Amino acid sequence: MDNKQELMDRALELFSQRGYDAVGVREVVEAVGVTKPTLYHYFLSKRGLLDALLRREGGPMLERLLRAATYQGDLVLTLETIAQAYFQFAQENKTFYRMQMAMKFAPPESEANQAIRPFSQEQYEILEQVFTQAAEDHGNLRGRHKRYAAGFLGQINAMIGLYLNDTLELNDELAYLTVHQFLHGIFS
Repeated sequence: MDNKQELMDRALELFSQRGYDAVGVREVVEAVGVTKPTLYHYFLSKRGLLDALLRREGGPMLERLLRAATYQGDLVLTLETIAQAYFQFAQENKTFYRMQMAMKFAPPESEANQAIRPFSQEQYEILEQVFTQAAEDHGNLRGRHKRYAAGFLGQINAMIGLYLNDTLELNDELAYLTVHQFLHGIFS
């Protein structure tokens, strides 16, 4: 494996285990057996390394989400497809999912949170678009797309968080139940 990919792989492991802010450049390069100038040659900085990781790992996630979020008149089916896409991605990319969730909840002024914001924003915008399109068929959704996108992604991430902590198994049935709880609440 080449040094660039190895640096990203080791950084992903370390950032996921202990958080971006707790891991220094020295620790990453020592884990790979290269020098700091090697890391700086490829990424210019620790933040450059993180940005490269987000592109490499997050790009496929956004592509999967875009495919899943194609609304064709059936909101329930679209939301189930989105939940399944998130669940499958989290299962296949457990380390990255854990890292990006921690970054989302890092303090707003932290470099980690600032780096993840555009990635998170893209996810919200894709989900907002689904609810905006569905509002044409379901008038009661009008004007609520931001809140619904945030609530739906929050519910998905809560399930994935339980999975990441070995408390819950992600599967199609859970995707179905998550969507129906989101749509109907706890009293249905």
